[in-house]
Amino acid sequence: MATDVPQEDPIVLFDGVCNLCHGFVQFLVPRDTEGQFHFASLQSDVGQRLLAEHGLADHDLDSVVLLEGDDTYVKSDAVIRIGQRLGGVYRLLGPCRFFPRRLRDWAYDLVARHRYRLFGQKEQCMLPTGNVRDRFLE
Repeated sequence: MATDVPQEDPIVLFDGVCNLCHGFVQFLVPRDTEGQFHFASLQSDVGQRLLAEHGLADHDLDSVVLLEGDDTYVKSDAVIRIGQRLGGVYRLLGPCRFFPRRLRDWAYDLVARHRYRLFGQKEQCMLPTGNVRDRFLE
């Protein structure tokens, strides 16, 4: 697993015990053909350190977070920005940013609030394998 990531590389922080969040990461990895994204669970030491460095120290664990240099995206903003960075058909998420954030985040929060009940959860954070392992932060 990686320990240092260049400042310009985007980092996706996710709930490491959530099956939906795990599925989101598993969806991203093969579509990120350039290997631009790095990953860390919100529960990990590095995840907690990164949250604190970006002023999100008391951030709850129900949101995906995208760190892109000094820019921080949470909830629906993070998903939209990840889609834009992936490119291709996922760029179509871009116009969603014109919907009111309050509406987008309400829908995001609704799913987040029920994600364990709907999708289940793991006993521990996922352990990456193969070449993907280098994209996960320790």
